[in-house]
Amino acid sequence: MYDVMAIGNALVDHEYLLSETHLSQTGLEKGNMSLASLEEQQTLLDYLSSAEIEPSKLAGGGSAANAMFTFASLGGKAFYACRVGDDEQGHFYLQDLHKSGVATSKQSIHTGGVTGSCVVAITPDAERTMQTYLGTSSDICEENINLEALSQTSWLYLEGYLAMSENLQPAVTKLRQQAGIHNVNIALSFADPAVVKFAKEGLLNMIGNGVAVIFCNSEEAKLFTGKKQLKAAARALTEFCQTAVVTDGANGAVIANQHEGSIEIHEVTTPKVIDVIDTNGAGDNYSGAFLYALAQHYTLPECGRLASEVASQVIQQMGPRLEARQYQDISRRVLAG
Repeated sequence: MYDVMAIGNALVDHEYLLSETHLSQTGLEKGNMSLASLEEQQTLLDYLSSAEIEPSKLAGGGSAANAMFTFASLGGKAFYACRVGDDEQGHFYLQDLHKSGVATSKQSIHTGGVTGSCVVAITPDAERTMQTYLGTSSDICEENINLEALSQTSWLYLEGYLAMSENLQPAVTKLRQQAGIHNVNIALSFADPAVVKFAKEGLLNMIGNGVAVIFCNSEEAKLFTGKKQLKAAARALTEFCQTAVVTDGANGAVIANQHEGSIEIHEVTTPKVIDVIDTNGAGDNYSGAFLYALAQHYTLPECGRLASEVASQVIQQMGPRLEARQYQDISRRVLAG
């Protein structure tokens, strides 16, 4: 029995510290994720090499995977459906998840495929810009998904990046149907402004007749709803979900929740962080921590406080994941009271 099952792209992150000048030379759109072919990513890596910029960190990544890593590290039971190649990076990726307590299945390994990778560029302002080569992850389909695991869980977590893959939409539809049959709640993360800009149709397919929770940041919420004000965008999102969780960086988060015919608004402050180093994975950690507390039946403000504390710690270090003890320390401090 699991608390949550997630499906998402399996990517090994290669993190680089780049100046604004070097980032501009790459042609990448700052703060966004762009998809690339293997050749395009190799061109980027060749440029970084010629500029004598070495990767600062190699780590397991992927939006939903980061969320599940957070969920399991806090003490929840998580299962992750993905697709990796039968290669060194693929085995590294799965082992990294297993160490944190996230379960996967043999269906995740595709013989002959190449494991996806993501070049993460971190600029001095701590903003993350990503170029992703999906590799075999782009071909994830029903055969990679353990539907039996879905029948044994309470939550299904979907990452928005999947909306950019037309091939995956039939499998997502099947997952939604199975979730309905087994009374599994669905949570969806928009994941990136680029997803809303270029794959809104795919997001709407993932939402279907509505989901339990939508996670997004203020830019994504405004893009999706067409609303200019944060609270108005959060309210508008409740047309598609029971609870909308909209983060706004240092300004905190707004939670809009349908309750007895009206919409409740909760505002959650964010801990003050003086030295922001790397925002990569902050939103994923926020979603994973919030969902963990929600699965443990904490109130929405309590869920928001735990999520904010976790995310604020993540942005003070390089990489998208904390150590297990850090998650546990935050949980004891925030939820014990």
